[in-house]
Amino acid sequence: MNAVEHTDRLSVFKTYKLYVGGKFPRSESGRVYEVTDSKGKWLANAPQSSRKDARDAVVAARKAFGGWSGATAYNRGQILYRIAEMLEGRKGQFVREVADAEGLSKSKAAAVVDAAVDRWVWYAGWTDKIGQIMGGANPVAGPFFNLSTPEPTGVVTVVAPQESSFLGLVSVVAPVIATGNTAVVIASADAPLPALSLGEVLATSDLPGGVVNILSGKTAELAAPLAAHQDVNAIDLTGADAELAKELEIAAADNLKRVLRPPVSRHRPEKEAQGATHPQAVDREDWSADPGTRRLTAFLETKTVWHPTGALGVSGSSY
Repeated sequence: MNAVEHTDRLSVFKTYKLYVGGKFPRSESGRVYEVTDSKGKWLANAPQSSRKDARDAVVAARKAFGGWSGATAYNRGQILYRIAEMLEGRKGQFVREVADAEGLSKSKAAAVVDAAVDRWVWYAGWTDKIGQIMGGANPVAGPFFNLSTPEPTGVVTVVAPQESSFLGLVSVVAPVIATGNTAVVIASADAPLPALSLGEVLATSDLPGGVVNILSGKTAELAAPLAAHQDVNAIDLTGADAELAKELEIAAADNLKRVLRPPVSRHRPEKEAQGATHPQAVDREDWSADPGTRRLTAFLETKTVWHPTGALGVSGSSY
């Protein structure tokens, strides 16, 4: 007789939590909402973040900004590559979650996850190269050096794509942190599970806590206070529908936030998050296409420094 007899077991359901400041808190409000697959089958209860959770995420992102922006570009690239390694090791889990979230076959979901991991590696390679295309020495009329270098903007709110729950998510988060910013991410309202699982990967990589903070819940409820938050420096409106994007852009103007506007698109009124005030946006970008450098440069400032040249001797030569 076997030492361990096989018996029917109860399923161990996964408890999804927020990812804020390198930790996994439940929503401050204690609220959750049901997440279902493309056929309406229950998958999990996701935490429904509150405005307090959003404010906590901004505090964590600001605290992490100094260390992350001050790290060398090469070190940031190493850390991003380590995250890609961790994603590769948990590929099976993400394939299941993406298949459920987006109604894809297992093979198509696997292709999406592979593309997301490759996209993360691609951005990891840009960390120490973006300065070469965004900075340089400027010609000036006078005995001066004039050098321009890119610097991160600060804390960036990212409204993640609504339909591309993983590849689109990676495509908007990776470039933000690759260039030294920190992020507060509002996950897809209907398909937040891949984003919440990404938080588990980030926590077990070398990424400092607070560099990426992930919230789930009603997009409009979370985006509104973040767009108006005085300690948020920029906002990516990719996952907002046209009406919500307009409201957020107006709120963001209060402290002159940088705004990355989504392409003009339509929305699907029938795809509303539970209790949402705004219809869910239809993804407007082809996430499988070459991303280029648009998102890398969206949240960079250019610092220009002047320095006088010095004479080396009576000959008048200078450096």
